[in-house]
Amino acid sequence: MIPSNYLEKVYAGYLGMNIGIRLGAPVEPTIWTYERIKNTYGEITNYVKEYKNFAADDDANGPYYFLRALYDDAKDRDITPNDVARAWLNYTREGIGMFWWGGYGVSTEHTAYINLKKGIPAPRSGSIEQNGKIIAEQIGGQIFIDTWGLVNPCNPKKAADFGEAAARVSHDGEGVLGARFFCAAIAKAFETSDVREIIETGLSQIPADSLYAKVARAVLEFHARQPDDFRACRDMLEREWGYDKYKGVCHIIPNAGVCILAMIYGQGDFNRTVEIATMCGWDTDCNAGNVGTVLGVACGLEGIADKYRTPINDSIVMSGISGYLNILDIPTYAKELAILGYRLAGEACPQWLTDSFKEGEIYFDFELPGSTHNIRVSDPFFCRVRHSTEKAFRGTGSLEVLFDRMTRGEKSKIYYKPFYTRDDFSDERYSPTFAPKAYSGQKVSMKIYLDQWGGNETMGIAPYVRLAKSKKELVQGYIKLVDQQWLDVEFDIPDSEGELIDEVGIVLEAYSTRKPKSLGRIFIDEFRIYGKANYSIDFKKQTMSFGCVTPFSHNHGAWSIEDGAMYLMTAEPSEAYTGNYFAQDYSVSVKLNPQSGYSHLVAVRAQGAMRGYHAGFDGENQVSLYINDFGFKKLASRSYEWRFNQTYDFQVTVQGHTLTLSINGEQVLQHQDDKFGYGMYGVSTIDAARAYFSDFRFVEL
Repeated sequence: MIPSNYLEKVYAGYLGMNIGIRLGAPVEPTIWTYERIKNTYGEITNYVKEYKNFAADDDANGPYYFLRALYDDAKDRDITPNDVARAWLNYTREGIGMFWWGGYGVSTEHTAYINLKKGIPAPRSGSIEQNGKIIAEQIGGQIFIDTWGLVNPCNPKKAADFGEAAARVSHDGEGVLGARFFCAAIAKAFETSDVREIIETGLSQIPADSLYAKVARAVLEFHARQPDDFRACRDMLEREWGYDKYKGVCHIIPNAGVCILAMIYGQGDFNRTVEIATMCGWDTDCNAGNVGTVLGVACGLEGIADKYRTPINDSIVMSGISGYLNILDIPTYAKELAILGYRLAGEACPQWLTDSFKEGEIYFDFELPGSTHNIRVSDPFFCRVRHSTEKAFRGTGSLEVLFDRMTRGEKSKIYYKPFYTRDDFSDERYSPTFAPKAYSGQKVSMKIYLDQWGGNETMGIAPYVRLAKSKKELVQGYIKLVDQQWLDVEFDIPDSEGELIDEVGIVLEAYSTRKPKSLGRIFIDEFRIYGKANYSIDFKKQTMSFGCVTPFSHNHGAWSIEDGAMYLMTAEPSEAYTGNYFAQDYSVSVKLNPQSGYSHLVAVRAQGAMRGYHAGFDGENQVSLYINDFGFKKLASRSYEWRFNQTYDFQVTVQGHTLTLSINGEQVLQHQDDKFGYGMYGVSTIDAARAYFSDFRFVEL
């Protein structure tokens, strides 16, 4: 039975996971020994490092992307290792992002990925038989599985089975037991906040004679003797269960001990638990992330300190193959997970929850307690944002923006960030790439309520968007707010003329003269970005970001910006994707200038590296249309004379089941296929090639 507070618990668990990851990440590298962490930071009671924005992390990538097996293959049945293996291959850019590419036979995930690419199926891809015991029993089987627990509330056995199926893609033996333990613990946390009961439930899903169970029991027994000194317990783990006894880069057994230690010594307190996990060293972000999910669910939102929650601001980024999916709003994703949970439980999802989640668009209703949906202010001196239940256009929640003593001409932007570049991050963690969540041609709407306390003139707002490279702000006309009244604000995103949009929101401006100053609040509710996009990409206005040409995610090949075009040189099949992952009917145009090689294609409705359609030059004086469904298959082909070093205007249209390729205004191929109904667009090659691509135009139909 799904609990009544399920959505809030999912939200708290997913927040808890990401808080733990962010807390532990700065002291994760092996140079940060337990002693060095202790000597440098002592008692950790807050984040040890500030980030402009926290970049992607493998501990978040896996739970997010591998769960998509429930959409792609296991739509109406339990998952299998092969389903999750297909998600590995489909959503990963080989050698970049997703997980640690430490080398075959060194990194367990890298090893499993290469096995899958070479045709070794799951679960053999992660088996001891294939990879040996040391590689198979590293920590990854445990750290990529939190969401399988979140979508199976109050069902520890099913959660553990799902976690095991996912973990067996890359792990075996004790490595799989970690997945079973934590998925069961997360599922149980929906029913109880008793941390010992949660631990015992997790242990009930693994063999009692396993090393995992033995290290857990050793910690619990030590705690019974010395319940007030977690560092003494950590010393015991070092002596009896340390890395010197369990080889490899990051073995699961010592870290399992730390996780049990953090939970039992944390005494059911979320904040103390993630702090202890971080102070204990070893794989700090993994351990703090795992226990953060468990304790987040168990303690709920009220158990998470503002000092940990506020910097997250409801937003994280990923580093899979879809730049669109890489930008994640946590409350929205919590709703998606909850909807999946109802599906897996065979229970009807409440209509209010279904209505509050809109796939493929931005919709923030601020209903989840404390939610801010990554709304920001440009001037924190004048404005501050927080969640409110005092006013709401619909439901119970809204975003409150305090404006504090502003005078005529003083302004602050209040905005959502739909796109990022390298400059927005402090470091290079896992090389995320991005496709915007807002485009020219779409609409932005919101409800705004003014509660003005002081000032001789009411406040005004102007909708705006900002361009990512030039930083130019396209400001719409000013609107005077009406005190004590909800106002509908809606505008069309103007033509960005080939640039990308990295801010969408309003400029709040005071109209009051020097005395008295404007003081009060506005409330924002029902924030949406939706509708049909119509935009261009001008490469003179793009940059190289995390090794990719904005706004594309590249997989294989060498890509750069040359002479106002995106340039590809490759000796192997390569691809570049962008756009709304859920776009359905659209037309994409591009100027293509082939330099060498006989494969030059435009991709449409691409759902990853292994799913989508590709149309274009395919051999000497030939054009073809392919479907890629874990292997390329030719759907249609015809003769067409083309030459190197000549620019061609390509247009590929997908509408319903019809795919049409036109070159220089002439329709050259048309075919019907119903396999893929939505997806990204881009360019690709299935062989060695060099080419220039320029003047992209995307029109949603």
